[in-house]
Amino acid sequence: MNPSAIRDVVIVGGGTAGWMAAAGLARVFGELIRITLVESEEIGTVGVGEATIPQIQLYNRLLGIDEDAFVKATNGSFKLGIVFNDWGAIGDRYIHAFGEPGVPLGGLPFHHYWLRDRLARGERGRPDLWDYSLNAEAAFAGRFARTPQSGFGPLGEMPYAFHFDAHLYARFLRAYAERLGVRRVEGKVVDVTPGEPDGRVVSIRLERGEVVEGELFVDCSGFRGLLIEGALKTGYEDWSEYLPADRAVAVPCASVEPLTPYTQASADAAGWRWRIPLQHRTGNGYVFCSRFISEDEATAVLLSRLDGEALADPRPLRFLTGKRRRIWNKNVVSLGLASGFMEPLESTSIHLVQSCLDKLIQYFPDKGFADAPRDRFNAEADAEYVAIRDFLVLHYTATTRDDTPFWRHCKDALPRTETLKARIDLWRTGGRLPVDERDLFKPNSWLQVLVGQGIEAEGCSPLAGRIEDAKLSAWLGDVRRLVAQTRDRLPGHADFIARTCSSAAA
Repeated sequence: MNPSAIRDVVIVGGGTAGWMAAAGLARVFGELIRITLVESEEIGTVGVGEATIPQIQLYNRLLGIDEDAFVKATNGSFKLGIVFNDWGAIGDRYIHAFGEPGVPLGGLPFHHYWLRDRLARGERGRPDLWDYSLNAEAAFAGRFARTPQSGFGPLGEMPYAFHFDAHLYARFLRAYAERLGVRRVEGKVVDVTPGEPDGRVVSIRLERGEVVEGELFVDCSGFRGLLIEGALKTGYEDWSEYLPADRAVAVPCASVEPLTPYTQASADAAGWRWRIPLQHRTGNGYVFCSRFISEDEATAVLLSRLDGEALADPRPLRFLTGKRRRIWNKNVVSLGLASGFMEPLESTSIHLVQSCLDKLIQYFPDKGFADAPRDRFNAEADAEYVAIRDFLVLHYTATTRDDTPFWRHCKDALPRTETLKARIDLWRTGGRLPVDERDLFKPNSWLQVLVGQGIEAEGCSPLAGRIEDAKLSAWLGDVRRLVAQTRDRLPGHADFIARTCSSAAA
């Protein structure tokens, strides 16, 4: 055994972040480390992260869990994308669908051919981009399958993610982690002991007096950040200048048919509302800016928009968008809400837990805690947070709405970063969508939000001119028909769940 190797890892806080960390580290490191997770039943978790993006499948595969069992245990459903209502203008509707519209041709992305055809026909303001997206067509038709059969021609994969009950997901992961030897300790943390001379955390003391020692600490204590902020005073970068929402209210309601395979994000007078369909209920929330609406007013609006009967009292949530100045400080790595909060607009909260956990595994330290791995971890995490922030800002600023003070503020006062301005300029001047490896959201995602919210491209790649007009039109028609035929072969979303992963609660 390497004498400098870390043996004792302490995770402070449970919930989704804590148990994701415990399960992932236990799976990867096995008996090389001892993991203790400290949580208190008396302290609730936020639990709004019920919608995910396809990257969660990488985490599930890492654990080797059975997907049907996971969906069943969490009352889950499948997600093909996010439908945005009323964002660019009242009455607008588009979907940020997973997967790429169309198929590339001759090494050139499909959207350049689509742009060439659309610009030639002068059909601005009438985007039909999603006619070429199997995910979009299947989502709006209420259909789903893991491996769609196109019948002829390659359409590629139909990527998907999940909706699930976050509390049940944490319970599922806890059972998994405990089977691998993770020790759970019940109790509230009341004191943190720093070591000499560098101030690293050496132990925590619980309310009943128990002391838990460790070498590496993972802070999953939520907004409080008991270790990363309470003990280490790391500091926080406030991004409310870019992302104005600072409140949310959430409430579940009874399920209604159909069981849609997509999340909805509907713009409202002072923010936006989410709708997340599960097997046994529907999750709802209103994310808003308290400068433009009170909590009581937002709650009343949310309750008036529910599809079914409310199943609990509305739950308020206050937050400050941004991130810790250092997500990893000394011997403390923060995950989940302890590391920052980007609001749930594009379902990134659970992904950021997964992503930072992956980086921790990659740069796992020894007892010396050298600067280089920690600095690289923080640089990569910072870049990912900033790129996500820019993508979210695009949603708020790419709007023509001026019907409420909130939307006038978003349209006229919210700043765009220089990198976001550059992306928009590249798109406008030729349909260019740069690839940045640090960016969670790839060109396909930027394409759909730009088009969906009315930012027009004035041209396309000259390489799209290699195909004759008649052949281009015929090829686009073939792709459109292939998508429609494949969509029609898919089973219904609810039928698929009933056959494979229906929960007892549903």
